[in-house]
Amino acid sequence: MLSTSSSVIQDLKEKCDSGLALMGYYYFDFKDMEKQDIRGLLTSLLGQLCAQSDSCNDILSGLYSKNNSGSQQPDNHALTECLKRMLQLPRQPKMHIIMDALECPNTHGLPKTAREKVLDLLEELMDLNLPDLRICVTSRPKIDIQIVLEPLTSHKISLHDEYGQKKDILDYIRHVVMTDRKMWRWRPEDKQLVIDTLSAKADGMYVMTVTALHCVVFYVTTQVSMDCLPAGYVAPMLSSKSP
Repeated sequence: MLSTSSSVIQDLKEKCDSGLALMGYYYFDFKDMEKQDIRGLLTSLLGQLCAQSDSCNDILSGLYSKNNSGSQQPDNHALTECLKRMLQLPRQPKMHIIMDALECPNTHGLPKTAREKVLDLLEELMDLNLPDLRICVTSRPKIDIQIVLEPLTSHKISLHDEYGQKKDILDYIRHVVMTDRKMWRWRPEDKQLVIDTLSAKADGMYVMTVTALHCVVFYVTTQVSMDCLPAGYVAPMLSSKSP
């Protein structure tokens, strides 16, 4: 099953290959802390745009020179301004920025959380009012994300209540549980418990469901039987999603 962002990228790739568009894609990988903040996002987008445009490359080269030919690191503000200059270049093809799984940490107690910084960046980019800039963001429906993004969006698609999305997830879970060799000796009621619990807690998230299911398989195979597992072991795995 293709994710929404994968479908968008496939649709844009032909245009990018023919020079009719520029595209920057970033995935906030929850398994890699370095890919969950604004600096990882900015450096990735800048590198991708430079690889597709000589004019963008010239802008980044200027920033490199200002920082003693790379002997010192520019701060996030300098990187943001560099990205803005690239997006505002005249006579460039349409720019497409795709931010996938905006699940960066939202730990309170800091002046600005990682998620707040990314949301601030999105507001800054939208304030540029660039007619040839397109931004696609995928995320779980977190309240703080919705508050910022909903006033900015021209199109919104929710997959969480889509029948097809839920059916794909349910079919995948059922297939793994019923065919994986590690689960052959499970009792039928235990298999059904995993299917029901993961399906109910998936919240429309395919990748998170797959990850949780594999955790269940690994965890169970380290035990003698399902009876050895602590009560309610499946649901807490899904409740550990990043805030």
